[in-house]
Amino acid sequence: MSTIGEMIQIKGLIKNYGLNPVLRGVDLHVRQGEFVTLVGSNGAGKTTLLRIVATLQKPTSGQVKVGGWLLPTHADRVRRHIGLVSHQALLYGDLTAAENLTFFAKLYRLDHLQDRVDRALKEVGLAARQRDAVSTFSRGMVQRLTIARATLHEPDVLLLDEPYTGLDQDAARLLDDLLRREVDNGRTILMITHDLTHGLNLCDRTVILNRGKIAAKVERGQVTASEFLELYTEHTRRNNQQSTTK
Repeated sequence: MSTIGEMIQIKGLIKNYGLNPVLRGVDLHVRQGEFVTLVGSNGAGKTTLLRIVATLQKPTSGQVKVGGWLLPTHADRVRRHIGLVSHQALLYGDLTAAENLTFFAKLYRLDHLQDRVDRALKEVGLAARQRDAVSTFSRGMVQRLTIARATLHEPDVLLLDEPYTGLDQDAARLLDDLLRREVDNGRTILMITHDLTHGLNLCDRTVILNRGKIAAKVERGQVTASEFLELYTEHTRRNNQQSTTK
């Protein structure tokens, strides 16, 4: 993927499910190497937006580009350059950690396969458990292995949908370190989270999605955590009030 200023370009994105509008003209640009957190109440359209960028769904209208390639026209090319961490780990419980990563390394036709698998396991702190079945892993360990799976092919873009769900404090700190390392490696990250303060502190920019539209964009350090919570509450309250009047 060539070096460009904007890794993700979304213009006028609309997604309808039948007569139900989910995304209503979203404009969002994410720079190369930028970490953007997407927040919003349930039903705001966050996961739908992420799935469209991940090439798993097609937009109703609008324009979406990743790395300069238009979706869904060039979805096959884009898939080679993205890593996805979703609600499903996409791991095989009856295989060991090493066997899971080896399987995905073969799918990506990676060179120096064993070295890549060993390095990935070490980076997520699972080298000592590489021969254990994933079915024996804790939620935090599964999440770490999922990150290893998603970054094994060294993607330019990392997409994460609620990666902190179910993690204890120690596991969350480990995930923080992993994500910071990915940013240091130059990866572009778009993450959905319900942990507002955490997301605000970890990323470069936080975007509030409200009723399928961008309601606010906040740069890190632009507002305090309490000010951001007030801003978020203002928009989500408006969302709830509008929903109850229908």
